Amino acid sequence: MKPDHDHLDDDASAVFQRHRPVMLGVAYRMLGSFADAEDVVQEAWLRWADTDWSAIEVPRRFLITVVTRLAIDRLRLAHRNRETYVGPWLPEPVRTQEVEPLGPADTAAQRDTLSLATLRLMHRLSAPERAVFVLREAFELPYEEIGEILGLGEAHARQLYRRGAAHLATDRDRFPTDPSVHRALVERFLHAARTGDRTALQGLLAQDVTLWGDGGGKARAALRPVSGAERVSRFLTGTIDKYPDVEFQIAEINGQAAVLVRLGRQWQVCAFEISCGLVTGIQWMSNPDKLTQLAPADQRASD
Repeated sequence: MKPDHDHLDDDASAVFQRHRPVMLGVAYRMLGSFADAEDVVQEAWLRWADTDWSAIEVPRRFLITVVTRLAIDRLRLAHRNRETYVGPWLPEPVRTQEVEPLGPADTAAQRDTLSLATLRLMHRLSAPERAVFVLREAFELPYEEIGEILGLGEAHARQLYRRGAAHLATDRDRFPTDPSVHRALVERFLHAARTGDRTALQGLLAQDVTLWGDGGGKARAALRPVSGAERVSRFLTGTIDKYPDVEFQIAEINGQAAVLVRLGRQWQVCAFEISCGLVTGIQWMSNPDKLTQLAPADQRASD
């Protein structure tokens, strides 16, 4: 017998809420969109509400299975939509100090799966590869359980993980795991940007640095990646100089220090990929659809 939506058992609701951070964490890592992840979790709630939960032995596994499969369906649809996306597509940044937990972050590997750098790279993977990688790397599920969640054999799950990890390995090796090193370089970047010191700014960039801009066709952004220290520094200072009213703040974005930049009235995000003491990649998010929760708290309150 299916439950009455208007009279859900308190225990069933409590079970769902207890596992919500894991579900949201799986969906966000797979989709790279916090808004889409919340939609997936809401859809999972509707499935849970229509389920005879008393017959479910392991609710956590059931809910992870539902969310993972819903996310795979969304990924396949998103892939078609992104073929017409204007300019580079980047993952939606989140202020991890303010949102609800996004699954475990006890190990460096778990924290790394939440970084914008890794989320960007994961979109090279097929939907099944990404699902296996997230479930194994971020949530440390055994291959047997991952196979059951995806309707695969254990050997196939192992193969998908190896393939996905191999696709990411070279570039992921460029990202450090020391938060203090990351923040120190971000602070130096912020000082150079505030003072307009292009020479100092360029000195923080690796020679092969790449900047990706995501305006989604709704805000000014580079339509192609910008590569090389001289070109990237010129692009950054040129963008900032176009606005007479500019403000900078450091914030925790996806578990790492990043810079919030206000150009005129619009807050944007500048996030960094760092290796060997230099910036190797910059993600500049200006798409307003992905920035609704990113303004500083006092600014959101005044709006």
